[in-house]
Amino acid sequence: MDAMPIEVTVSAVGDIMMKNKLILSAQLPESQQFDFDGMFEEVAPVLRSADLTIGNLETTFAGTDDTTSFMRQPRNPKTRYPLFNCPDDLAPALKRAGFDVLTTANNHCMDYGIAALQRTLNILDQNDIAHTGTFRTLQESKQLLIKDVKGIKIGVLAYTLGTNSIRVKQKQQWAVNRIRAEQITNDLRRLKKKTDFVIVSMHFGREYELQPSSRQKRLVRMLFKHGANMVLGAHPHVIQPAIFTSVRDVEGVRKKRFAIYSLGNFITTRLKRNNHTKNGVIAQFTLAKDDRGEVEISSVEFVPTWVKEAQTHNGAKYQIVPLGEAVDNPTDIETEELLTMHAIHTQVAERLALK
Repeated sequence: MDAMPIEVTVSAVGDIMMKNKLILSAQLPESQQFDFDGMFEEVAPVLRSADLTIGNLETTFAGTDDTTSFMRQPRNPKTRYPLFNCPDDLAPALKRAGFDVLTTANNHCMDYGIAALQRTLNILDQNDIAHTGTFRTLQESKQLLIKDVKGIKIGVLAYTLGTNSIRVKQKQQWAVNRIRAEQITNDLRRLKKKTDFVIVSMHFGREYELQPSSRQKRLVRMLFKHGANMVLGAHPHVIQPAIFTSVRDVEGVRKKRFAIYSLGNFITTRLKRNNHTKNGVIAQFTLAKDDRGEVEISSVEFVPTWVKEAQTHNGAKYQIVPLGEAVDNPTDIETEELLTMHAIHTQVAERLALK
């Protein structure tokens, strides 16, 4: 009699981008402490229901307790890019919301320098959140992130297109995983030998573009060819399409492989007056391991999300809500915003129709 397949569920979200307005909205009255739990409470049950939940942490825990620094959004004086830093209180809130793994390779990981990059990883460690993509030492950069989930070994890699022109010293290039084909293919080769399933987080593409660039498509093809089972894109700040297709890798193994070019923003405020930036998606997967030990993606589902802003007597409050539920049963949503949500919900359903 054949053994029953082992099944594991994985959820993934896009950019966790903590702008100053979000941080100020979480500050407790007359306090230097912050409560971020409310932002996630509507989607936390979805995240916690998965066996493994992954997100992209696009902020740092630089260590400042000076809440006045959150009154405005700091910017790099040379490039004018925003600089992101968040109180440490966010980390336990993310853990309580259900996150098991946070990727840290993105264009904001060096916003406050190498010391803040390292401190960010220390805070994640203190809250039992696994991470990959940035590293504190050369030795750590050579380690592979592997999660054994109910008997399925899942490996996670993460890379970024850049660091917003903030230089990483030549002798510390190992601190940030950049998108370089040779390193990626070597990492995939090493990780495939130790795992059943490989997920690659890619911080790439053009911001605010609803369709992937030709370079994104080329990189996904390269990742599939060298054995990646799943590619999770971030950085454009809007949802881009997904593909779920059978691909043969360099070793001759043909499997159905999944990529979403951008998961959009999980949490942020509206960017560039673009309502699509308040929209993200929780991608949900079921992985099945058969009696031969082969792991396949057996199902893919999407839960679109929306960052709802509500005005209270204590100021603005932000909350991530499942977009479909919010549209069907609106609560504390202005008419104009509800119309926008309806339109985007329809567009996203079309964009995420698997090809």
